[in-house]
Amino acid sequence: MKAMILNRLWNLQEQKTPLELKDLPLPEPKGNEIRLKVSVCGVCHTELDEIEGRTPPPHFPIVLGHQIVGRVDQLGPEATRVALGDRVGVAWIHSACGRCAFCVRGDENLCDRFVATGRDAPGGYAEYTVVPEGFVYPIPEVFSDAQAAPLLCAGAIGYRSLRLTGLQNGQNLGLVGFGASAHLVLKMVKYQYPNSRVYVFVRSDSEKVFARELGAVWAGGIEEESPEKLHGIIDTTPAWQPIVEALKNLERGGRLVINAIRKEERDKSSLLTIDYPRDLWLEKEIKSVANVARRNVEEFLNLASEIPIFPDIQEFKLEEANQALLELKNRKIRGAKVLRI
Repeated sequence: MKAMILNRLWNLQEQKTPLELKDLPLPEPKGNEIRLKVSVCGVCHTELDEIEGRTPPPHFPIVLGHQIVGRVDQLGPEATRVALGDRVGVAWIHSACGRCAFCVRGDENLCDRFVATGRDAPGGYAEYTVVPEGFVYPIPEVFSDAQAAPLLCAGAIGYRSLRLTGLQNGQNLGLVGFGASAHLVLKMVKYQYPNSRVYVFVRSDSEKVFARELGAVWAGGIEEESPEKLHGIIDTTPAWQPIVEALKNLERGGRLVINAIRKEERDKSSLLTIDYPRDLWLEKEIKSVANVARRNVEEFLNLASEIPIFPDIQEFKLEEANQALLELKNRKIRGAKVLRI
């Protein structure tokens, strides 16, 4: 099978083509695993973190990609939950132990044995992939394959992030960064919290225009102050400075949720200064999001089909994966990027 593989860590400012197109042996499912013939795979900022070493794969070579949609092509000898030909999706959570306290209560995202698709196990930048059958999700008929792919990570992690803000209808939400996840959160808010107002903080004028087109009441720069205080803020940027800038816009008792698996190293010569009375006092909170649990993916796919949410997407061929990643690195973003396998 053809796959785009990562052989080592790279600095994307120096190496523009970190992935190499290779022919690999066709994987065979074992036990309760299933094999998918991959149709599409979304491109996520986490792939940049993997390539540049902020959340490095434990071994090389590795096939990246964790927003996978495909058809069940082969069943392992113990697989019974899906049928050949079923259209299913695979998310960042590839597997977990199933026995620890976190797994038992449905928080597999916190499991010590959490296995990530496309980092710890081969992902979807390939014609085929293998995954345990308990970690795939039926794709609602309302979505095409390409529309469904970003929902599996950008949508699911955005859904978890929104829940963690504790937002109530009528309260203000801030979105710092406006990529694949944030633009889906905005669509969720408009449906679930119709009286809430969304404020977007981005660096580029094109992203400001895009945010307003999707219903943001205001879009400004990362360093700007919002016209109103915000009861919840979700940060999806790769940098540290936007967190500090966002805190000054947070309402008393509000919560800033950081939706990022890692943050890029900051320039050691720069200073990050938090003004405690302005930025953290009066019971403001900062909370991180760690991965996704299966229920997040299931609940979000149901919600997305009910609304329905159709992500804005840009399609690339499998062999164009490096181009898609470089555009993501350089903040050339309008919605979500998807590889057509």
